[in-house]
Amino acid sequence: MNKQDVIRQLYEIEAVKLGTFTLKSGATSPIYIDLRQIIGYPKLLAALSNLIWEKISHIQTDLLCGVPYTALPMATCLSLQFNIPMLIVRKEAKNYGTKKLVEGIYKAGQSCTIIEDIVTSGSSILTTVNELKAIGLNVSCAAAFIDREQGGKAALAEVGCQLFTVFTLNEFLAELKKCGIEVNANI
Repeated sequence: MNKQDVIRQLYEIEAVKLGTFTLKSGATSPIYIDLRQIIGYPKLLAALSNLIWEKISHIQTDLLCGVPYTALPMATCLSLQFNIPMLIVRKEAKNYGTKKLVEGIYKAGQSCTIIEDIVTSGSSILTTVNELKAIGLNVSCAAAFIDREQGGKAALAEVGCQLFTVFTLNEFLAELKKCGIEVNANI
């Protein structure tokens, strides 16, 4: 499945929404891309994950870590397909059992690539970077489907984490237009 097929299917399943939306960062946007829905479409999930992989396949990594929760299925797809172990960083540690914040098998000094769906301010990835660095992992790379171009890439660069994306938001909108989908969003 190529980029345009993925975009067309995202639009068809209504993962691309138009209106007025408040983002996690607090900013408002006339477009919202809700990738949580792709878990109901396994072929689309795999295709979107592969598009992300194309951006980072040249990078040597020991581990993958999906940002909770939307990127976890994408990271799982990549982990299974490319036989790269995966970690999960909890949003909060449990107050029972092992009480660990990071789940999975790892050794200090290993490299870990973070997988995300959409980057706005970069705050979710930064939280994940901090938790992974706290247990001794090297995190210098993150990959996402879309960069909304609202400071996330620069914020990640400040902590030594390079962001690779399939699309910027403007590129995504241009591709929607190429697919015959007119989006009158003033971004």
